[in-house]
Order: sequence, then C-alpha cells, then structure tokens
Amino acid sequence: MCQTDNSASAPNDLVAVDSRPVTRPSNPYQPVGDYLSNVGRFKIIESTLREGEQFANAYFDTETKIKIAKALDDFGVDYIELTSPAASEQSRLDCEAICKLGLKAKILTHVRCDMRDAKLAVETGVDGLDIVIGTSSFLREHSHGKDMAYITKTALEVIEFVKSKGLEVRFSSEDSFRSDLVDLLSLYSAVDKAGVNRVGIADTVGCASPRQVYDLVRTLRGVVSCDIETHFHNDTGCAIANAFCALEAGATHVDTSVLGIGERNGITPLGGLLARMLVTSPDYVKSKYKLHLIKEIEDLVAEAVEVNTPFNNPITGFCAFTHKAGIHAKAILNNPSTYEILNPEDFGLTRYVHFASRLTGWNAVKTRVGQLGLVMTDDQVKEVTAKIKALADVRPIAIDDADSIIRSFHLTLQNGHDGQTNGAAPAVAA
Repeated sequence: MCQTDNSASAPNDLVAVDSRPVTRPSNPYQPVGDYLSNVGRFKIIESTLREGEQFANAYFDTETKIKIAKALDDFGVDYIELTSPAASEQSRLDCEAICKLGLKAKILTHVRCDMRDAKLAVETGVDGLDIVIGTSSFLREHSHGKDMAYITKTALEVIEFVKSKGLEVRFSSEDSFRSDLVDLLSLYSAVDKAGVNRVGIADTVGCASPRQVYDLVRTLRGVVSCDIETHFHNDTGCAIANAFCALEAGATHVDTSVLGIGERNGITPLGGLLARMLVTSPDYVKSKYKLHLIKEIEDLVAEAVEVNTPFNNPITGFCAFTHKAGIHAKAILNNPSTYEILNPEDFGLTRYVHFASRLTGWNAVKTRVGQLGLVMTDDQVKEVTAKIKALADVRPIAIDDADSIIRSFHLTLQNGHDGQTNGAAPAVAA
C-alpha cells in the first residue's frame, strides 16, 4: 500500500493508506426533499477580503489580496466580497485593482446604508453592492441612532441609486436575530418590492441556534420573492450548522471566509461549509468547486494572518483523516467508508493509520509490515504488535521506533532465534 501522489507527507507516526476504490452507500441521514430547500443549489459569497480583514491578525497588502482573490476565483466561488472603499484610500484602490483582474467571480463591496458610501463604491468597478444597517434596538440606540422609518426611507433611496447604475444590490439588516420580527419583515418586504437582488440576514453576534435560523428564514421566504443571503458569526459554535439550516429553509446564498476568519471568532468557514454540503449534495459540490485547492487556499490565508490551521479543522486539520484505534484501523483498511463520511481523495489528500501507539491493532501493523516489504504470518504480526504496545506503554513512540521493532523481530525470525514464534500468538486487538 502506498501514499497517493498528490497527498501531503505523513506525520511521523502515521502510515498512508492506499487509494483503493471506495463504495460509499447512500447516506441514511439525507434530508427529506423540500421544494424550498437549496442545499443542492446554493451560492457562496466569499468574504475573506472583507469580513476576514476584520480578523485581529489580518493585514492584507494589495499583492496578498490579489493572490487570495485569484485563488478563490479558481476554486469556484460565485462572489468575492471586498472591504468598503469608504474604509480607507488604500481600500478603495485595492477594490479597483481587483475589479480590473477580469475574474469569473462577481466582485461585491460591503457598504453602509449611506448614499455617500454608495456613490463612492459604484465608481470602483464592482459588480454589486452589499448594503447593511443595524436594525436591533441595541444598534439603533448605541450605533447609528436611527429609527425604523429613517432606515426604510434611506434604504429605498440607496437601493434606487445603485439599481440606476445597473449593479446588483443586496440589502441586509445587521443583528437580525435580536431585531423585532415585525420591523424586520416590514423592512424586507419594502426593499423586496424596490427590486433588490437579495435580502440578507445576519447573526452578527453569533447568538442564533439552527432552529431559530430555520424558523426566521422559512418565515422570510414567505415574505420576499428575491434571493436570501445569510451571514453567521461563530461565537457560540453554530456557524456551519446555521448556514446549513438556512439553506434547508430556503436561503440561497451563504457568506464564508477561509478558515472562518473575521471579527471576534469569525464566520462560517469555507472549508467547513463545503465539508457539510459535500455529504448532502456531492454531485453539485464536486461539479462546482475545485475541492483539491482548499488546502492550498487555507495555507495561503493562514500564512497571511500568521495562524496555524487548527488540528480539528474540517478537511485540512492534520488529523482529519487519521485513524488510531485498532478497531477503526481494521475497518478502514477493509472499507474506508466504515469510519469516514468524507473521502480524502476528493480534496487531494490521503488517509493515514496511526500504528505507533498502545492503541494500535495487528491489522494496522500487518499493513505496515507489507509496506516495509517484509513477510510475516498473522501470528507473527500479532506477536510483534504486542512488542510495539509494550514499548508504547512505557513512552511515546514514533514510526521509526515501531519500524525498528518490526525489522528487528523480522531479522530474529530469519535467524531462527525467537523461541516464541512456533507457539501461540499473544492475544492482540484487531
């Protein structure tokens, strides 16, 4: 067995498993079909260059922004959202530079519901404006100080202006889940009638639960005829689940960022969302996105913001496709779908069996024996497995330690000096 050509190097105590064809049965937890659900026809608004720029460590110079924009475009995202040109002069120049790249993805910029911001933004060459204003009592009182009548009036004026320029326009409330429902639906109904392409709901503080998201989006779907965009912060760990439930309820677009970077704990991560959606709608996801590029994109952004990819990151965490327990390893070696809902090959990655530990099983060691070009009977493999476990009970061991035990044991067998080899093998877990 061998490592696939396009995979990353195995960690020190892991063994790459071959890429045999995998037959994956249909998912028994597939959602029931629903004519409003968009889990099989969603669009991604990638906001690493807007929301991601609000991450504490983020500083993207023009060159880095262009690299990220090109990488996201090649990956296949539908939209790339940029920081408002009103934020700074360099932000405006960067916006213009990216608009001139000729990317396939549509370029959006995120602006306040203010005519001055809108007039500046439409001159940069963007394909559309994402207009936002706070609607919760917290933000109306402590942020901009405007009432709902003013918000509605201003929103309609800005929307009319943007539409007159022939650009896409999305109108979103901010802090949607702490806003009054009647106020919210009245505002969305008004902007929908004004002809926006999308309305947006934003869980600005990450307080929403999946059930709350489903209920609000489902209700909103009955009020507006336009598309529905969603933006979920991850303060309470629900960003991916909330995005999924929003699509189930009828939302059409999801905001993401690479590695989920953004204000505070960030938002729905691009890789994590696609991991979730690949399970639900594999044909759609595989046909639309170049999944093998996700690690390259995450590495690019991680380096730019000086963080490491989390060990438990969906898809690209260093142990995402690593199997350690003996029972798991045996099943994985027989059929990877036993303990994997995602296939690492879809992302250009490889699964590994962690065999240098006290938890290893003899099936994993047998695989390693074969990779080393050695020949042993099952009883002999079980015996050398017991030796590996014995050392691993004393101290942590690396793959070199386990290999040394295997090679030494094999040499002893060849020399005929091991008196136990003809006896019963010790009991060793699978």
